[in-house]
Amino acid sequence: MQRHNGVTRRTILAGSAGLLAAPAIVGRAYAATRGVTDTQITFGTMQDLSGVTAVQGVNNANSMRMVYDAVNAKGGIHGRKLNWVLEDMQYIVPKAVQAMNKLLNNDGIMFAIGNGGTPHNDAVMPAMFEKDVPNIFPLTCARSMYEPFSRLKYGQFSSYYDQMRAAVKYFAEKHGKKRVGVMYQDTDFGKDNLAGALEQIKVMGLQQGATAAFRPTDTDFNAHVARLQDDKCDLVMMGTIVKDTTLILQTARKTGFGATFCGNFASYSTAVAEAPGEPAEGFYSMAPALYRYPDDTDPKIHAFCEEYKKRWGIDVNYLGEAGYAAATFVVDLLERIGKNLTLDTLIAGLESTKDWHDIFGGPALTMSPTNHHASSQSFLSVVKKTRWTPVEDKPLSY
Repeated sequence: MQRHNGVTRRTILAGSAGLLAAPAIVGRAYAATRGVTDTQITFGTMQDLSGVTAVQGVNNANSMRMVYDAVNAKGGIHGRKLNWVLEDMQYIVPKAVQAMNKLLNNDGIMFAIGNGGTPHNDAVMPAMFEKDVPNIFPLTCARSMYEPFSRLKYGQFSSYYDQMRAAVKYFAEKHGKKRVGVMYQDTDFGKDNLAGALEQIKVMGLQQGATAAFRPTDTDFNAHVARLQDDKCDLVMMGTIVKDTTLILQTARKTGFGATFCGNFASYSTAVAEAPGEPAEGFYSMAPALYRYPDDTDPKIHAFCEEYKKRWGIDVNYLGEAGYAAATFVVDLLERIGKNLTLDTLIAGLESTKDWHDIFGGPALTMSPTNHHASSQSFLSVVKKTRWTPVEDKPLSY
């Protein structure tokens, strides 16, 4: 499909007031928009379906599939079916680049929704933006998802940086923590967590303890844990995900390291809370919203959780709820835009979002022409008897 430059698109949009008088222009507008035909909208997602964070990616993708299948079963949106293309990138940056190249060049996606991984998104966004393909609500809280500002970047969640700052402040003020260490993946994701923790330590005049970086594929954390234990850290902030979080907590328990450990959105997983032997008992995590368990009494949530388990054979986790929220947002967005779907009308729809709510009681999402960061709220939870329990019902800040 031929791609037109920004001037052509703006010209088409500017003439939209006369669409009823010029149906030929309408046809040209549709033809000029990549991923959009009279009968379907093609968009895509690259997600970890078989790598170290597959417990997150699979849950997330399952929920999105449910939403799009339900829409298509009812005839689509404004006469168009949703052609959602999902690619497995295994949480490996080169595979993410390969997956996105396919989505851009073979599938011709209009936009991406829910792309997984910080370094993976950072690696593919230049190619996406070269083709005017927006990156909407990626499954990461990195600041680079909305900074520096771009008309093609849209972040859904409070940043890892903000989560770490708010948590350090909370534990210093509420629990008297003084010496703060950091364990983190040596990636853009981990470094964003590190930066937030170090900044809050500096601002509050706390003692900076040891830091320990590791590769995402590492499985032996004895030396890393010993470094922070020997340094007498009483609070350890974690730039970790699922498997590494669990292994670190198991190691700390084995060595008798009694510091308070606090993670982020990526470690806020039932797989961590329910790990065999309960190494996560008393482990804290920050997250952009609060997980609603399948036994929740809210009828809408209960129905969604039941449908999810019936279809996929597993209980939905927090990342599954995040996928459902992102997918239903996109459906609402496309409904709101109407038949005249172009890059410019898509961006206008995103930028006019105000106080959008998911069914899980998450923070209101709002964006504008000068703000593409939908929410900056973050919440603190702790594992009690294999379940995540909110520490505070209200979001924390710094």
